[in-house]
Amino acid sequence: MDEQKTIYRISDMQQDERPRERLQRLGAQALSTSELLAILLRVGVTGENVVRLGERLLRTFDGLPGLHRASFDELCAQHGMGVAKTAQLKAALELGHRFSLEAKDERPAIHSPADAAALLQFPMSALEQEELRVVLLDTRNRVLQIETVYRGSVNSSQVRVGELFKAAIRRNATAIIVAHNHPSGDPAPSPDDVAVTRAMVQAGKLLDVDVLDHLIIGMGRFVSMKERGLGF
Repeated sequence: MDEQKTIYRISDMQQDERPRERLQRLGAQALSTSELLAILLRVGVTGENVVRLGERLLRTFDGLPGLHRASFDELCAQHGMGVAKTAQLKAALELGHRFSLEAKDERPAIHSPADAAALLQFPMSALEQEELRVVLLDTRNRVLQIETVYRGSVNSSQVRVGELFKAAIRRNATAIIVAHNHPSGDPAPSPDDVAVTRAMVQAGKLLDVDVLDHLIIGMGRFVSMKERGLGF
């Protein structure tokens, strides 16, 4: 009678279709993002198996960056989620982020705007308000420290440029990269962004600390003020 039985649990799938077994046999890279989520979530809901649940979450929140950006309560409110599943998902996303920041042998080095964006975009694109962070670099452009200097509006009237260099002087950093996010998701530079950049570059010359770049972080995109020649 029930020829097309609805499957809600991974254990109810045919063995060669189960994400966990596929991962064991083929490696994690062979699985789709929704299949990897299914391994974490384990159980679907009535009318929707666990892989479909993962697909729905990815659609609803516009991929992994959106899942990272979503609040705990927003994920909990999704049909088929709840506190336990949301905690597992948030923990996995954070582990992935921390792994990306850790180097086996030495601190990560920044050689391009893309390198800096790779370091900062995941955490900063999820912020609901503006933050300005400073990446401190040594003589080989290796990361010494990342400091959050401002929370709130980042504009030329509020940012005290000297604050950006305090940690750099304390840590004997030879260069810095500054980044701030646009919570709207659009990284297009504003006139204030250009003014702040120009002031930072001038202050860096006086303090003998190179300002290598000022990045504006959006959702899935970033702008390098250095590459655009804005303020440099």
